[in-house]
Amino acid sequence: MSERRYDIDWLRVIAIGLLLIYHIAIGFQPWGVFIGFIQNTESLQWIWTPMAMLNIWRIPLLFFVSGMGVYFAIQRRDIKALLLERTKRILVPFLFGMAAIVPLHVLLWKNYYHQDLEYVFNPMHLWFLGNIFVYVLIFTPLFFYLKNNPENKFYKVLSKVMGTPIGLLLLLIPFIAEAELVNPESFEYYAMNAHGFWLGMLAFLTGFLCVYSGKPFWNNVTKWRWVLFAIAATLYILRLLEGEFNAPYYLKAIESNLWIFTVLGFGHKYLNKPSNILSYLSQAAYPVYILHMVFLYLASWLIFPWEIAALIKFALVIIITFIGCFVTYELIGRVKWLRPLFGLKLK
Repeated sequence: MSERRYDIDWLRVIAIGLLLIYHIAIGFQPWGVFIGFIQNTESLQWIWTPMAMLNIWRIPLLFFVSGMGVYFAIQRRDIKALLLERTKRILVPFLFGMAAIVPLHVLLWKNYYHQDLEYVFNPMHLWFLGNIFVYVLIFTPLFFYLKNNPENKFYKVLSKVMGTPIGLLLLLIPFIAEAELVNPESFEYYAMNAHGFWLGMLAFLTGFLCVYSGKPFWNNVTKWRWVLFAIAATLYILRLLEGEFNAPYYLKAIESNLWIFTVLGFGHKYLNKPSNILSYLSQAAYPVYILHMVFLYLASWLIFPWEIAALIKFALVIIITFIGCFVTYELIGRVKWLRPLFGLKLK
C-alpha cells in the first residue's frame, strides 16, 4: 500500500482556499455581474494583479490533485469498490448540490438584482465534480491495467523520463496542443465548456501519471523547484507588463503547468508531514467547496449596500464566507444523513 502523501492533501486544501478568495475577488471587479456574481459598486481592480497569476493554474491544479487522489484510492480498492466510492463521494454531492445548494445562491443573486425568483437546477460552481466523475469512468480501466501490471514497459520508460527535466517538458506538449486546438474564447474560463473539459482531462490523467511514475518525478520537481518558479514568474511578469495579462495560449499553457510543477516541488519539500490542522482541513475542504457560494452571495447581498470602504467590505465578505462555511460544516458533520450529501463518510 502506498504511503500517505500529506503534501498532496495540503495542496488540495490550499487550492480550495485560493478558490474561495478568487471567487470573493470577482465581486469587486467591474465585470463580476456578467458572469453571475453579485458585484460591488466600487471596484478593487488591483486585486486582479495577483488573481491573474492564480487564474491560469488554480483549476488545473485541482484536476492534477484529483488524478493523484485516484491513484491512491485504487491501491486499496478493486474496480467495483472504486466506482461505488466515487459515486458516493462525487456524483451524490454533485446532484444534491445542483438540486439544493446552487438554487440558494441563484435566488440571492436574483433578489439582489430585483429579478423574478425562480428555481434553477444547474451545476454552476459544481461543474468541476461532474467532470471528475466522467474522467473516473473513462480512465478506470487504464488505471487498473497499470496497477495490475506493475512492471510493464510503459512504467519503466515513464519513471525514467519523469526523473529528468526533459520529462517535464514532454508533459507540456499535450497542454499546449489543447490550448491551440480548442482555442477557447478565454484560456482562464473553464466552467462547462470544451476547454475546461479537455484541459481538466489532461490535468487529471497527468496527475495520476505523475504519482504513478514514482519518486523520480517528485525528486525532479523538488530539485528544480526554484528554476521552475523563476520561469513561471518571468512569464507572469511578461503578462503583467503587457497590461491586460494577455499572452498567446501556448505560453499560458506553459506558465500554468510550470506553476503547478513549482507548487508540487515546494509542497513535496516542505508539506509532506502530518498535522492535526491538516486532518481537520482535509475533511472540511470538500463540504466548504460545495457550500462556499451560498455564504459568499449571502455576505455580498448583505454587505455590498453598506456605505463603507470597498476594502473593508472585501475583508468582511471573506470573514463571513469562511465562518459560514466552517460552522455549517461542523453542523453537517454531526447529522448522519447529511454527511453523504456533502461527500463525507458515514461515521
